[in-house]
Amino acid sequence: MGFHGAGWYAYLKHDEEKDQPQITRELLLRAWEIAKPYRLQSLGLLFTILGISGITLISPLLYRDLIDNAIPNADFTRLNWLALGMIGVPLINGAIGVFQRRLNSQIGEGVIYDLRRALYGHLQRMSLRFFTQTRTGELMSRLNNDVIGAQRAISNTMVSIISNSVSLVATLGIMLALEWRLTLLGLAILPFFIFPARKIGKTLRALTRTSMEVNAEMNATMNETLNISGALLVKLFGREKNELDRFSRDGASVRDIGIRRAVVGHWFFMILSVVSAVGSAVVFWVGGHLVLQGAFTIGTIVAFGSYLTQLYGPLMALTNAQVEVAQSMVSFERVFEVLDIPIEIAEKESAKALDQVNGQIVFDNVTFAYEGLGEGEKVGLDEIARFTWGGSAAHLKPRGKPKDGSDSDSYSTGSAPQWALRDINFSIEPGQLVALVGPSGAGKSTTTYMIPRLYDPTEGTVKLDGHDIRDLKLNTLAENIGMVTQETYLFYDTIGANLRYARPDATTEEIVAACKAANIHDFIMGLSDGYDTVVGERGYRLSGGERQRVAIARVVLKDPRILVLDEATSHLDSLSEELIQNALQEVMKGRSSLVIAHRLSTILAADKILVMQDGKLVEEGTHDELLAESGLYKELYETQFKA
Repeated sequence: MGFHGAGWYAYLKHDEEKDQPQITRELLLRAWEIAKPYRLQSLGLLFTILGISGITLISPLLYRDLIDNAIPNADFTRLNWLALGMIGVPLINGAIGVFQRRLNSQIGEGVIYDLRRALYGHLQRMSLRFFTQTRTGELMSRLNNDVIGAQRAISNTMVSIISNSVSLVATLGIMLALEWRLTLLGLAILPFFIFPARKIGKTLRALTRTSMEVNAEMNATMNETLNISGALLVKLFGREKNELDRFSRDGASVRDIGIRRAVVGHWFFMILSVVSAVGSAVVFWVGGHLVLQGAFTIGTIVAFGSYLTQLYGPLMALTNAQVEVAQSMVSFERVFEVLDIPIEIAEKESAKALDQVNGQIVFDNVTFAYEGLGEGEKVGLDEIARFTWGGSAAHLKPRGKPKDGSDSDSYSTGSAPQWALRDINFSIEPGQLVALVGPSGAGKSTTTYMIPRLYDPTEGTVKLDGHDIRDLKLNTLAENIGMVTQETYLFYDTIGANLRYARPDATTEEIVAACKAANIHDFIMGLSDGYDTVVGERGYRLSGGERQRVAIARVVLKDPRILVLDEATSHLDSLSEELIQNALQEVMKGRSSLVIAHRLSTILAADKILVMQDGKLVEEGTHDELLAESGLYKELYETQFKA
């Protein structure tokens, strides 16, 4: 089911129990699908489990033979072999255990890799809208904590269940063969294992989900305040104490939920231990009377006692398995929640690639609304994921089919949409330079985001060379559109690596030529490490203007057919801007260019000027034509551009 707009951003205020996905057969089968690629290792793991369980059962029989035969009969040869057997059992078990651990690790680490890769790949395909609504810390928590929890379910919990099940069945068989009456007596306490597990398992599952959520909240707080932008803001406003208090509150929530989980878990194990001790005491008491009556030998009761321990151990583990599975399934739920969030900007199966792009761009009645947020509402990853994965569509109001004729359903939260663009119509011919001007909040940046399909129109179409861009492959758009945004972002890497992000196969000569075009080459060569200079977090070791020129050089190196510049020269001084404008004029030749302009030099060079206000295109024409109309453009010219 496809989603248009921000339907899955609905903030559903359900009861907590209704809002949480339940452990279902489908969930378990889907979790099993994750382990399917490791069938061979799983089969080997099963054989090691059977081997270890079988060998472990030999030890009590050795003790019985020692007590009943070797010692009473003074059989030294038998005694020697029994002693060697007692040494050999743990040695063989240990050797098999090493191999088992290797297989288990291959499965566990493989599951972590596969889940992280699937999550990261899915998140990479999410729309820009998704990232404006979620916090990086929450995403990091899903990629780290939740994935490890899911891996633990397969490599630890499932292995424990299989191992203990095999051991339980085998032990029970031997115990029935030794003395069926004592075996039934030992099993009589089974209900006392089950009832506490059900109650406490439900409690621990709820605590586990809450723990993951408060951990995600703490991660989000750390990510927001420990990156360079957040740290700078905190220092400028002197909010260190406030942020420490906020982190302390998040940390206290993590601490408190951890204490609750530990206490509840300890109560559970204490109850099971007491029940196990009572069962053992009753069996030995009755068994002791039977030995005194000559019903069976001392060796048998000793062996039976060892088997009883081997019975209650797996029995306790399997009783606790319900708790562990419940906790582990929470991790799977949270991983699947994110994997199931629909991809808003999806590529159609029938999408086509263009062999050659001329660069004609047409906006045909384009309308766009930011939806999904009501007054005062706060939407995060948990709310988005829970609606998509386990929420009820009945809480959303259908808004009808999109006008583009697609099959994607369209939903609204009932709150009034925040219209960013209204009925925008214009065209850019190949080779034209079009300037976009208007007051702040007019919708200029949103308009530019439509061209590389960072957003899809709510209504209307954006066309490239006559094709609706929703019918084109995303790679076609990415390869032919170059964009420099207002906020320049550089990776924590060298200048050269940041430039090659546009074209990994670019030669040194091509990089130098692009930097000269952006008037940044001389500056780079003046650095001690030149193009190998590390720019720091988000590029903050460079000034704003230097970062912008590196970003412009990166786009020049890409050599796209279409250029989109969102106030790309806003941080440059007049001299640098003039040099770059001259270079960009050469770069723009034969290319379609849409530039959000804030300086007169850019506007005068434009073939066409688009004037926007309140999300609408209010004027269109050349500089002289718009001045003659005495409208908004003339007002902007007099107050901003002329100076």
